[in-house]
Amino acid sequence: MTSAAPYILVVDDEQDTCANLQDILTDLGYRVDVAYDGQSALKLVEQHPYDVALLDLKMPGMDGLELYRRLKKLRAGTVAIVVTAYAASDIAEDVRQAGAFEILPKPVDFPRLLGLVDQVLDQPLVMVVDDDQELCDTLWDLLRERGYRVCVAHSTAETRQRLKGREHQVVLIDMKLADEDGSAVFRLVHEMTPTARTILITGYRGELDRLVEQVLSEGADAVSYKPFDVDKLLATIKELAGKK
Repeated sequence: MTSAAPYILVVDDEQDTCANLQDILTDLGYRVDVAYDGQSALKLVEQHPYDVALLDLKMPGMDGLELYRRLKKLRAGTVAIVVTAYAASDIAEDVRQAGAFEILPKPVDFPRLLGLVDQVLDQPLVMVVDDDQELCDTLWDLLRERGYRVCVAHSTAETRQRLKGREHQVVLIDMKLADEDGSAVFRLVHEMTPTARTILITGYRGELDRLVEQVLSEGADAVSYKPFDVDKLLATIKELAGKK
């Protein structure tokens, strides 16, 4: 797969701010879309897998906190940087607690902002494919805290959608999904992103041993059993992602 230029979404009701950010980021080789309100931003997010979203906090209608919460459900792998004149407010702390990467005050310190964008893009991209929403949320928090970007898919169809246009370094695959077993997901990952490393995960150690062995023989890199040995799982992800 050919790596495309990183894709950035800028959301701010101040059109001049959007124009300035778009000009600077485009000159640096990024693909950039802009939106002036939350609803327009969500329509774009439904269509495109943005790497980074630069979000204003205080906007008419949907504020930056609600926008980020909804964005995260649609595209968990999009990392949010909040750029706001209210960086010291309670709502800014709420958006940080919700999972935003960083909060920057206005007026924008462009060298700092660009450094943060570079830092985000250096983070390995990991996908978790599991139909257990609570487990996905837990792994998202765990991996984000350790410097990974984390996509989430709950089915084979969602996996196909999430893989389009993005190079994932590691994919965790539940071997017993609601729609089919994980072998189909593994083959899909191998077809769409051949360089991705794969970890099979399952809580059915006896029942699925034969299937796990089969998929390992087809090229899966590792298996991790639920309940996870968290330190071992993190070490395996780190090794497969080539993370320093």
